[in-house]
Amino acid sequence: MAKKAENKVKYSKETYMYWYESMALQRKFEERAGQLYGQQKIKGFCHLYIGQEACSSGAKSALKDGDKYITAYRDHGIPLALGSDPNTIMAELYGKATGISKGKGGSMHIFDKSVGFVGGHGIVGAQIPLGAGLAFAEKYNKTGNLAICYFGDGAVRQGALHEAFNMAMTWKLPAIFVVENNGYAMGTSVARTSNVTDLYTIGEAYDMPSESVDAMSVEAVHEAVSRAADRARAGEGPTFLEFKTYRYRGHSMSDPQKYRTKEEVEAYKMRDPIEQVKKAILDNGMATEEDLAAIDAQIKVTVEASVKFAEESPWPDPAEIYTDVYVDEYTFPVE
Repeated sequence: MAKKAENKVKYSKETYMYWYESMALQRKFEERAGQLYGQQKIKGFCHLYIGQEACSSGAKSALKDGDKYITAYRDHGIPLALGSDPNTIMAELYGKATGISKGKGGSMHIFDKSVGFVGGHGIVGAQIPLGAGLAFAEKYNKTGNLAICYFGDGAVRQGALHEAFNMAMTWKLPAIFVVENNGYAMGTSVARTSNVTDLYTIGEAYDMPSESVDAMSVEAVHEAVSRAADRARAGEGPTFLEFKTYRYRGHSMSDPQKYRTKEEVEAYKMRDPIEQVKKAILDNGMATEEDLAAIDAQIKVTVEASVKFAEESPWPDPAEIYTDVYVDEYTFPVE
């Protein structure tokens, strides 16, 4: 009788199945969004997360309800990983009134307070001090929660990062700063814009615990975020993580991608995070090919339902143009 293969996975079946379903949903949603953009159903800017799904799903499994997430404008994947309704995200891409930002934000300004997702920000690097502010609020209110702030490798050049890092370390804020280093700031490689290409070392200037993470591995992301979260919740302050990841598509849908070769893209696809998790699930008998095919089929139904929802939803009423934009009066709560 053949000896049963030894289980080599570190985490539970539930965790691996969450990772697979979460990343597969993001992938299918983004692929469909790309098609719809080509059909001019989605207009404006559109930045797809295809290839970077482990960055969101691995963090979600490591963190707790109540933690806050903030990112730049490549922002569809994270809320999907957190459990946002795909219908409302697709409707937002369409600019419909049923969108998660009421059709006013579009692709770059997804927000979902119910899952702790604080955007979706279109200004490069602007979310970094906001992430520090979110962490400050959690510390001030003694919630025990933290804030995780994502940004791209291009945003590392912004002065706001250094100001935020200095304040976060001085005040020991419960923050996790994550640079999703996919190699290119739009079409410019990291090596062309910085003498420092190991971006995590920038945190060392502030004595901030920092490390490089293989973000094509959802397990590696989960472990790095878990370590950073433990430090934050223990009052030890922030961590800077460099997620080494890759986007299979262009910077945005209008990007011809002439700055990299097809061979480079294909080499990264050989380490696809979804395929790695799928292999771990199958090799360790956590599910069968048929089980995963059924999940894929259900995800396809979910995504197509989101498209139908967006197509059939109404456009925003022009009378709503200033609603939720300005606040007439705000009174600060008194303790």
